[in-house]
Amino acid sequence: MVNKILLILKIGLFITYWNNADKPKLFVVGDSISMQYGPYLEQYLNGKYFYDRKREEPSSPQSKEKPKYANGGDSDRVLAYLQNQLKAPDFRPDVLLINCGLHDIKTDVQTGKKQVDLETYKQNLEQIYDLITKKGISMVWVRTTPVDDAQHNSKQQTFHRYAADVAKYNEVADTIFKSRKVPIIDLHQFTLNLGEGLFTDHVHFGEETRAKQAAYIAGFLSSLSTGTK
Repeated sequence: MVNKILLILKIGLFITYWNNADKPKLFVVGDSISMQYGPYLEQYLNGKYFYDRKREEPSSPQSKEKPKYANGGDSDRVLAYLQNQLKAPDFRPDVLLINCGLHDIKTDVQTGKKQVDLETYKQNLEQIYDLITKKGISMVWVRTTPVDDAQHNSKQQTFHRYAADVAKYNEVADTIFKSRKVPIIDLHQFTLNLGEGLFTDHVHFGEETRAKQAAYIAGFLSSLSTGTK
C-alpha cells in the first residue's frame, strides 16, 4: 500500500514537472506555516515557477527508519535535511525558499531552555547558506511569523513561545542574510500588518491569512524571476 502511494506521488510530480519544465524550479523547506500557505503559493506561482517542497515520506513496514516529515522543523533539522538532500544529483532547484525559527524558540516550561539556542541557530543558518550557495542554488529567506504570548502559552503547556524570542531570532537571521545579500521576505511584518484575530490556535493562521501570505510571497518571487527585485 505504501509503495502504491509513493508511486502515485512520483507520477503526479513527474507530470507536474513535465508541464513546467521550462520554468525555474522552486523548492520550499519550512515549518507548518509554510505547509499551510503552500497550496495557495503553488496556485499563485502557476506558470511562473515549478513548485515543490519537503514532503512527508512514510517509511515502509519493513524499514526501521523514521518517516520523513513535511515540516522542516528547527534549524538543526533543516540543516541535516539539506545536507542529505543536496547529495542527490537530481536535486537541483533553481531557488530554495527557506524558513526556520518557530521550532528553535520552543522554550521548556521547566528549565527555560530553548530547543535551539541563539548561537547555534546563527551557526546553523550560516552553514545552510554555505551549503546552498556552494551548489550554485539561489536562496530566499522567509522571516519567522509572529506569536501571541498570552494566546500561545495558555494553550500550549509542554513548551512556550515568546514574541521577544521571535524578534531576537529574526534579527540574527536578518544580519546573516543581509550581509550575504540573500533576498529576505518579511512575512513577519506583513502578517502583523493584517490586523487582529489572525490565529486559529496557539500559532497557526486562518485560511484567509494563509492566502494573503502566499500572495505576498508569490509577488516577491515573481519579481525575482523577472529581475525587478
